[in-house]
Amino acid sequence: MTAPSGSLWRPMVDADFVGGIRDFVAQRIVPAAHEIDAKDIYPVEIVRELAALGCNAMSLPVQYGGRELGYAHSVAACEEIGYGSAAVAICLITIFQAQTMLKTFGSDSLRRRYLPGFAKGLIASYALTEASHGSDIRKLDTKARRDGDGWVLDGEKSFITSGSSAEIFVILAQAEAGVSVFVVPRETEGVSTYIGENSATFGLRNGPHVNVRLQEVRLPLDHLIGQEGKGVRQAVTTLDHSRTLAAGISIGIARAAFDAALRFARDRTAFDQKVVEFQGIQWYFAEMLARIDGARLKVYEAARALDEHQDVSRHASAAKLLASEVATDVAAKCVQICGAYGTMENAPFGRFLRDAKTYEIGGGSSEVLKNALAKRVLTYAAEL
Repeated sequence: MTAPSGSLWRPMVDADFVGGIRDFVAQRIVPAAHEIDAKDIYPVEIVRELAALGCNAMSLPVQYGGRELGYAHSVAACEEIGYGSAAVAICLITIFQAQTMLKTFGSDSLRRRYLPGFAKGLIASYALTEASHGSDIRKLDTKARRDGDGWVLDGEKSFITSGSSAEIFVILAQAEAGVSVFVVPRETEGVSTYIGENSATFGLRNGPHVNVRLQEVRLPLDHLIGQEGKGVRQAVTTLDHSRTLAAGISIGIARAAFDAALRFARDRTAFDQKVVEFQGIQWYFAEMLARIDGARLKVYEAARALDEHQDVSRHASAAKLLASEVATDVAAKCVQICGAYGTMENAPFGRFLRDAKTYEIGGGSSEVLKNALAKRVLTYAAEL
């Protein structure tokens, strides 16, 4: 299911860079995609191989083993990996979130200690969610208190993506000064995980989401990331970065569905002609192509905004809102084009649709993104 050489989907960054990832996706990810989804597996071996390929630390400085590339390269990697398996691409998102938090806000000692590990395949999880709070992280039940020359964390995080295999967690907790962020190695005494009653999702299945339990977890003083009480702002900044990558994954899903449906329509005969020869079917593909192209351009504009530090929240929110909705619409139309085959469990279209729809919620729901964009509109209105 790799993109053909005459593809509609021209690389938006260096062609050799994209071509190398496309080859890896075709050889390693596409053949495993159905099993990863069906069995809800965290693909540890593939994630390590992606690190060896240079995908897990693309935006990190060279001094930490990174490639110091612009964010468009990270988006391109997520788009191509998402084409093969959105579940695999999600693994990179949580790694990216953790390293972004550490790179942007961490002390020099934290950066030196943890950032070099990402290029070597370090697996990380970004633990914000709690059972009683969901998207609202302004006040949390997980508590952090100063104790001598360190911190003590108590509480529980719920529904944590990549938590089944994470080697470090970036965790938000309520400290005296407000919500704060900490890096917590998995092997720290008092850290445990379990699969809760509501851990499994129908899409983006990269291992069951887990609950992370923290019982008198003691951390060195420097394992606070950034400033005490500034965790909400730090989290929002990190999410603005990762939402652009999430939008890239949604474009990958849409492209994969489009290509698979087009192959089916090209090869399937109905009423004495190929399905793709029906004008109505051609119009479906024309509409989908226009919408994918438009969303894709917006996603790469958001990547440029990240590099230039220009109106990041607006562009990231718009990119994810548009790309995730386009992906869901495209996936649904592709099921319709393929008829009964589109609904079969051994066809990929159910996975495309489930992954696309899940990404309208995960990583910032469409409603949260609309709120962010509305705030930007109101600010602009006051300036008119």
